[in-house]
Amino acid sequence: MSNAPNKALLGVERSFMQSRWVMEDIPFDSIERYSRQHDLPEAVTRLLLARDIPPDQFQAFLYPTLKDNLPSPFFLTGMEDMADDVAKWIAEGKNFAIFGDFDVDGATSSATLYRFLKACGIDAPIYIPDRLTEGYGPNVEAMTKLKAGGADVIFILDCGSTAFDIIKQARALDLKIIVLDHHQTEQHLPDAHHVINPKRMDDSSGLDMLAACGVTFMACIAINNKLRVNKYYDAKHITEPNLIQLLDLIALGTVCDMVPLTGVNRLLVRSGFTQMQKTINTGLASLIEVSRIKTAVNTYHAGFVLGPRINAGSRVHKSDLGARLLSTEDREEAVNIAWILNDCNDRRKEIQAQMEREALEMVEEQGLDQQALIMLGHDNWHPGLSGLVAGKIKEKYNKPACIITYALNSDGTREGRGSGRSIPGINIGRAFMDAMEQGIIPKGGGHAMAGGFTVDPDKLQDFMAFMNDHVAKQAASNEINCETNIDGIMAVQGAKIDFVEQLENTVGPFGMDFPEPVFAFHNVRIYNPTIRGETHISVMISDWEGGSRMKAMAFGAVGTPLGDALLKDKTKAFNLIGQLKINEWQGRKSAELHIQDGSFA
Repeated sequence: MSNAPNKALLGVERSFMQSRWVMEDIPFDSIERYSRQHDLPEAVTRLLLARDIPPDQFQAFLYPTLKDNLPSPFFLTGMEDMADDVAKWIAEGKNFAIFGDFDVDGATSSATLYRFLKACGIDAPIYIPDRLTEGYGPNVEAMTKLKAGGADVIFILDCGSTAFDIIKQARALDLKIIVLDHHQTEQHLPDAHHVINPKRMDDSSGLDMLAACGVTFMACIAINNKLRVNKYYDAKHITEPNLIQLLDLIALGTVCDMVPLTGVNRLLVRSGFTQMQKTINTGLASLIEVSRIKTAVNTYHAGFVLGPRINAGSRVHKSDLGARLLSTEDREEAVNIAWILNDCNDRRKEIQAQMEREALEMVEEQGLDQQALIMLGHDNWHPGLSGLVAGKIKEKYNKPACIITYALNSDGTREGRGSGRSIPGINIGRAFMDAMEQGIIPKGGGHAMAGGFTVDPDKLQDFMAFMNDHVAKQAASNEINCETNIDGIMAVQGAKIDFVEQLENTVGPFGMDFPEPVFAFHNVRIYNPTIRGETHISVMISDWEGGSRMKAMAFGAVGTPLGDALLKDKTKAFNLIGQLKINEWQGRKSAELHIQDGSFA
């Protein structure tokens, strides 16, 4: 999106949640012209133009197909040679093994490659390291174990791009090593036989948005191409694998790894969700069933229902369960693992609750709530839960909060790894960036409301002092440090279910770098404000002139300026902004607004 205009949308310079509303200034005649040309609602056309989608690419963007829009895997540097070698090794009867990372991207990558090789007649064991004892990345013990099990070739998935020493030692064991990864590389690459990574400095494919599962899928396409050309399937009298059936795993891993939902990722996720509705993956189907998902799986289900369950196993010393679930064809085993992961997720919630209790005790004992920013850490806290706990501390005290956990980095040096969550009016991402630029921390960044950082324990006090000073100055300045980009202005009358479905099914999926659109509703009436579940507020809204009403929800709004206004000033005219959703109840669908912020009209 280009720079926002100077004039605040609807005159809102300071909303209830201390934000300035802005909207891209797009000529109305352009919106009208392209809406007629492409037979689109003006709100959709404005959204596409505001997000820099060229008009001549509207159709390809809204209706992408694998046939027309999936790039060749051979655009990736090294893919051609890798596919040639793997096809040759498969024909020669080499034994393969898979080493995958312990997160959802690693699990889906491992299961994707396992299923592809299985369809080729190869049973490749999967090794997932224990998150809490082995840590991230390959290790010599794992390589040695796989070698002892008969492996000739090891695929390292979702890690390995900087594992110089480990890969060197694996080569010394006479192992052929192939890395399929998407993490940042250094100038030089490890001495693997092949490293396929769109973030290689010599890669010009433009596919650096791919998650590791996407890279793995591209590798499967390339290897499959070589096997077909070499007549492998004919010689073995086996049916060529149907790679489209793997796309449900690719969609799940891509969404959960928080990579941009742009470019080829958008195509993979959309196609993957279509495949998920008719999935043949026994494990995935079992997890969907255990998770009680009744509707078509979408990005919310992937990121907040399925993903956390797969991740939960790695947080309680059961890192391999996700890959095992997504690889199995045994219905009984799949259901058992799905329920175990469900239980692991409950255990994860217990761990998080314990962290929250300990954090709250530390705040009270040390009087940290008297500072501009609350920052605390512990050696025994789980690194995967720091952001969630920081959010709880922020909500409790209405102050920015940072939670730090500790681990050894790739050099074996202890470092603090933190997550921060902020309140309206305090840009915590900017504070982290400023601290990094001044050399106080080696890494830091994010956006206004959330961010992350690493910190040298020896510099922790300096960092805490810097952050408290930075936050205090932001608060004292009384400046508006947060801007909310609005995608369009709508009337309640225009927020019909068919429009919301078009947003979700055609303009979506939404995610990283392509967020859900935020719409403004000007001059609306509020009816029947009601507190739900202690912290949420439901209302009915209509245009000021009357007409049809729409349900709206303000989640977590009780006790906030937004919530206070909805509950106490219901007779006033409001401006509201938020995301449009589909609400399904007893087989009926309706449009619903999830309120993000508001102001008086």
